[in-house]
Amino acid sequence: MSLFWVKGYTATSLKDLEHALKMRPGSIYAAFQSKEELFRATLDLYAGRMEAELAQMISDAPSPLTALRGYLLSLGGLDCRDKPSTACMLVKSLLEIQSDHPELRGIVVDHLNTVQRLLEDGFSKARSAGEIPADADPARLARRMQTYVFGLKIQAQRKPDPNDMQQLARDLADEITGLRRVN
Repeated sequence: MSLFWVKGYTATSLKDLEHALKMRPGSIYAAFQSKEELFRATLDLYAGRMEAELAQMISDAPSPLTALRGYLLSLGGLDCRDKPSTACMLVKSLLEIQSDHPELRGIVVDHLNTVQRLLEDGFSKARSAGEIPADADPARLARRMQTYVFGLKIQAQRKPDPNDMQQLARDLADEITGLRRVN
């Protein structure tokens, strides 16, 4: 996963995979059938972790809006040294994979849609709990927040001052909690 995350699908060679997996080409193909299938498995692993983390945050928080705020705030602490890249592997893959790999592109889009649905679910729960106005559009808010999430991940890639990163995350989180309905 780290190799594909850093180099991308196209730039990752069979030699790169042999070295990273410590496997011969025949063993790689026996285990994964193709480079494309191995990449698909890494996308599923990466996205599955992100989706599970977000779903858990929403279900465990005292309020859905608090969970969504917390998710944004957690991105304020991204550090390029923590992971192969702070940029989202799904977004990087979406930008790289164009019409020459429609099936892979479809997988990436499906995962991005799942994340958006999780965010939308969080906003729907916040609306049902009376945390945000009844006329708030959870789908629209989810698209907005997803843009914030990916923007924070890209900003972290630039290696900004950690305090600036935390402040930016706080600003975006404050926008989300600014939706809170005042009784």
